[in-house]
Amino acid sequence: MALLFFGTDPNSGGGNCPAVWVDTEAAEGPELVLQGKFADAATRAACSQDSPPADDEGVIRISVRMVDQIRKACDAAEAAGTQL
Repeated sequence: MALLFFGTDPNSGGGNCPAVWVDTEAAEGPELVLQGKFADAATRAACSQDSPPADDEGVIRISVRMVDQIRKACDAAEAAGTQL
């Protein structure tokens, strides 16, 4: 697994914070890897109405402060995908 790190929540103050990576060696092409807080039961239930998660999926929350890092990671994932 090759993870490219793009950053953490700039207001988190250290470890245990939302973060974003790109796995450039995922089997089906580049994937975003996100770390965030688990969503509460009400949020999970609301999300499940639109897209029930599979047994190996979960719902997480990530602050909008992470948009810049996620945008950069998305750009890198797209660029890596064209190289496959």
